[in-house]
Amino acid sequence: MPYADSDGTSIYYERHGSGPAILFVHGSGGHHAAWWQQVAALREEFTVVTVDLRGFGRSDSSMPEFDGQDFPGDVVAVLDTENLTDVMLVGQSIGSVAVLRAALLRPERVASVVLGHSLGGISHPELRELAAADRAEAVKLPVIDRLLTARFQRERADLTFLFQQMGTFNVARMQDLRNLDTDGPSLDDIRDSGVRVAFLAGERDAVLGVKTVTRAHELLPGSHLEIVPGAPHSMYWETPQAYNAAIARLRRTLTVPEDTV
Repeated sequence: MPYADSDGTSIYYERHGSGPAILFVHGSGGHHAAWWQQVAALREEFTVVTVDLRGFGRSDSSMPEFDGQDFPGDVVAVLDTENLTDVMLVGQSIGSVAVLRAALLRPERVASVVLGHSLGGISHPELRELAAADRAEAVKLPVIDRLLTARFQRERADLTFLFQQMGTFNVARMQDLRNLDTDGPSLDDIRDSGVRVAFLAGERDAVLGVKTVTRAHELLPGSHLEIVPGAPHSMYWETPQAYNAAIARLRRTLTVPEDTV
């Protein structure tokens, strides 16, 4: 079983398929197996790498507390261990914070970053205010209703149950995570890195609104914006075909700008 050493912490990951590389990082209720619908659909065309951040899945979870500032190093450890280059990093929710910072630490390995249902911890006063307003509305809902649509929960009780069970394999919980948004990168930091950024969100995301994501795209020159109609916060799980199509399209088209090479 493959593990990477992240400054003394064992980080579990898996590698599937061949072709241009895509590395997925889960959200607060997931781990490497949450990407089962992506691995099966994308591994024929792409190298698909899935990672367990510390405290999640099969990675080391023995530490007394979990600091979000350590997550980017976990991603970097996998990039370095596998000697990956020209990678597209894809984050889901809190995973987007990890992949954006990892890309800024290893821009020579990372061609592009997809921020799924997240602003990636970007430090900007207007975006911080918009995201806080979205969160204030989201916390009024039960957790499952923030992540999956009511219709999906009714019609796919099986997959809803499995979705909820995924998180039971993790030691870390959202409430345990510290410093996720502390000292986030500025828009200038991202621009200067040369890493291409895409914002990927669902039209029915109850955690981060389309207005907020669109504004982030407007503020970051050269970024891409993908809004999937009818999709919720956990688009990768509920609407995998649309999600996979968007990821494949971005992997085929996002490259490092020629003037930064």
